Amino acid sequence: MTDRRTFLSICTAGGLAPALSAALWNELRATEPAARPPVRPSAPQVQAVKLTTAQIAAAEMVAGLQFTDAEREMMLDNLNGALQSFARLREVSIPNGVAPALSFNPVLPGWSPAPAPKPGKARRRAVARPATSADLAFLGVADLAELVRTRQVTATELTTLALDRLKRHGPTLECVVTLTEERALRQAAEADREIASGKYRGPLHGIPWGAKDLLAVPGYPTSWGSPVFKDQVLPEIATVVERLDAAGAILVAKLTLGELAMGDVWHGGMTRNPWNTRQGSSGSSAGSASSTSAGLVPFTIGTETLGSIVSPSTRCGVTGLRPTFGRVSRHGAMALSWSMDKIGPICRSAEDCALVLAAIHGPDGRDGTVPDVPFVWDASRPLSGLRIGYLKAAFDAERPNRALDDAALEALRGLGVTPVPVELPGDLPIAAMRIILSAEGAAAFDHLTRTNQDDRMVRQVTAAWPNVFRSARFIPAVEYIQANRLRTMLMQQLDILFRQVDVFITPSFGGNVLLATNLTGHPALVVPSGFTADGSPASVSFIGRLFGEADLCLVGQRWQEATGWHRKRPPEFSA
Repeated sequence: MTDRRTFLSICTAGGLAPALSAALWNELRATEPAARPPVRPSAPQVQAVKLTTAQIAAAEMVAGLQFTDAEREMMLDNLNGALQSFARLREVSIPNGVAPALSFNPVLPGWSPAPAPKPGKARRRAVARPATSADLAFLGVADLAELVRTRQVTATELTTLALDRLKRHGPTLECVVTLTEERALRQAAEADREIASGKYRGPLHGIPWGAKDLLAVPGYPTSWGSPVFKDQVLPEIATVVERLDAAGAILVAKLTLGELAMGDVWHGGMTRNPWNTRQGSSGSSAGSASSTSAGLVPFTIGTETLGSIVSPSTRCGVTGLRPTFGRVSRHGAMALSWSMDKIGPICRSAEDCALVLAAIHGPDGRDGTVPDVPFVWDASRPLSGLRIGYLKAAFDAERPNRALDDAALEALRGLGVTPVPVELPGDLPIAAMRIILSAEGAAAFDHLTRTNQDDRMVRQVTAAWPNVFRSARFIPAVEYIQANRLRTMLMQQLDILFRQVDVFITPSFGGNVLLATNLTGHPALVVPSGFTADGSPASVSFIGRLFGEADLCLVGQRWQEATGWHRKRPPEFSA
């Protein structure tokens, strides 16, 4: 379309009044398709490119370096040779699930896990079947498990309830990609037969759940949130899905994620926050948090690379557990960052998170980052003996939710705990280490950038993946390695911190705690901590030692029993 001034001139010359001409322009603009980035030419054949010293001089600015003319001349043969190597490497199609030969290990030399507590007896509680289906829908895993075990409710009934609520509320929340109804009803009938015959597999038997749609399930699309992949059906089954099947849990839906694990915008829309449906649910475990919050499913599985469990759990007022890096196998899950991706549960309580983690943790012989470290959950253990801290600088800082954060700290003290102040290292450029994620993400989706398929992605803004992946092509390999060396130093400093405490509490987004602990691989438990003046949920997080999820969930469980914020329901979805 021509520009506005030319259009108005043409209309006026043709006799239309200026006001009518302007109205016609506005009408045409309103119906014009949304702008897309211009089509870029296909990548040139690298073999035909010959670099010049002038091009090297321009490239130096991107790397923050400066060489002499003589040095540039000397580099020419090496760099042109490197281009030929790039071309040869790109001739091989690399599946997303193939990890680099270099693996990240959050464990430093000399580390050994804390002694695992002795298994306690299962905590039985007297649970009566609620009077209404809505009350049943908002029960947590632990309570539902007791209703199933005592045969007050059947797996088929819970599954039918979950499917009904997903169909009824899923379109409003834009949180469902695919219902797995046939599979779910088949699993539920089998669970009911087993339980009736006396075979009870444990607390997840007969409990419906939802999977973030980056986990492969044979026979169903795995869209990764993107129009580029929305029809792909992967042959393998994700280890997490396989283990939940073995525990007797019932997969009822594949839930939305922000495109390629960023944000809450996906190929079908924007996933909504049940507390405010005009607002996105945050991401990237957008559908996992939204559907749990609205009582559509008792628990879900999410993933986190840099806040994708913590952020949507905060926005939607639910409890999320980001386990230690390597605690849960990522086989069958979309890879974004091989050194930062983690899989964990999003539930209604810390205790529920522990029950789910107990079913999904541990090595599978497929993901080489997963060590054999036991996880033992004992809900009856006392807090005495645990060393608990608080992140002093984060609590001292001015911030919008300071009163809620301070109340959360006081509630912890009310449990008879005297938290000690701790601090994150302040002498390392933690924010700058984010290039690790950018570089690994760009490698994971290298083919999108090189084939221009990134132009088909939903979000085309500066901070979205297409632009981040393109920009990451200019991160020097040396700087990526240097960032990882600084990461080792960060791990060493957090190791010193965790010699003082087993768990510490922090505002969820205080300082650099979210990025720092995602880089070091430490586990986090995010719990709802109240509501802001506009009615939005708020949260605090508990951070634990490597593979210290049992302590983390125990502290979170006792804190939630004292506060009760996790029992609140979004009014629009409470019926």
